[in-house]
Amino acid sequence: MDFSPSPRAADLAGRVGRFLAEEIDPAEAGYRAQLAEARRTGDPWQPLPVLAELQGKARGEGLWNLFLPRDHAGEYAAKYGTLGGEGLSNVDYAPLAELMGRSSIAPLVFNCNAPDTGNMEVLLRYGTQEQREAWLDPLLDGRIRSAFTMTEPGVASSDATNMAATAVLDGDQVVINGRKWWSTGVGHPDCRILVFMGLTDPDADRHHRHSMVLVPRDTPGCASSGWCRRWATTTSRSGTARCPSPTSGCRSGTSSPGRARRSRSRRGGWGRAGCTTACGSSAWPRWPSSTPRRRGLERTAFGKPLVNLGGNRERIAEARSPSSRPGCWCCTRPGSSTPAA
Repeated sequence: MDFSPSPRAADLAGRVGRFLAEEIDPAEAGYRAQLAEARRTGDPWQPLPVLAELQGKARGEGLWNLFLPRDHAGEYAAKYGTLGGEGLSNVDYAPLAELMGRSSIAPLVFNCNAPDTGNMEVLLRYGTQEQREAWLDPLLDGRIRSAFTMTEPGVASSDATNMAATAVLDGDQVVINGRKWWSTGVGHPDCRILVFMGLTDPDADRHHRHSMVLVPRDTPGCASSGWCRRWATTTSRSGTARCPSPTSGCRSGTSSPGRARRSRSRRGGWGRAGCTTACGSSAWPRWPSSTPRRRGLERTAFGKPLVNLGGNRERIAEARSPSSRPGCWCCTRPGSSTPAA
């Protein structure tokens, strides 16, 4: 299979790379410092102004909602600022996700962050027009945020068929009972919608027992922001929290479209999102090797770049080798866990 990027994808990769180098990288240290201070003394959920400023610049350059899939983006890519006016294939989007993954805030800046991307794809592919207008449009526009509530305490939640929280039809409403765990984004002040995964048909086969239900954030009985503030120390690098989400007797009037689509909606929307999120995560193991290499080339000591001192040249050359395992070349031999001599 040919994994070469298309001309459009190569152009976007260049644009994203330049935006990272010129706009995001210089701002990231300050962002982290402000976030740390907010966690220590203020409201850790309040979005920082620098993020909105960067988002505005990215959107102005068409580097917005790049995650939208080519086969389903429709008019949304053109309407909400993706350069070129259409979505991208997995092959074309994967290198962009990897570039974004080198920064803790880049996915937020480009509106390509989890869990919003997966939730938006579920709405895009399986939502009704009414649901799209209510939730997809404002998510793509960056006006609101969302959360995905799947993980539960007491079960191996990596296997979604273990989910025990229930979502039972009662007339034109869905009654939700259970407790969700580590629900990314639920504490954000702009979070307005939860995508809840629950058991709806225990007698069906294990891959068709569950449904996804759209639960407005302000639904009585839904997770409260007070729970999330108690778990502020478990936030991720970008300040997007994963918090407990208790629900008891919560009633929602908006359900996922059709029992036959229950299993497919999880794979179709979050399957792609999970893969591309992993592409972003794959960039982080490269950081420990790429940063010291750059420092070795740029830093001068005793009248020479560090790369020219002692055995550093050989180490940097080895660290550049594709066969070497990412790691700190000043502490370990590339491809080995043993201390360097």
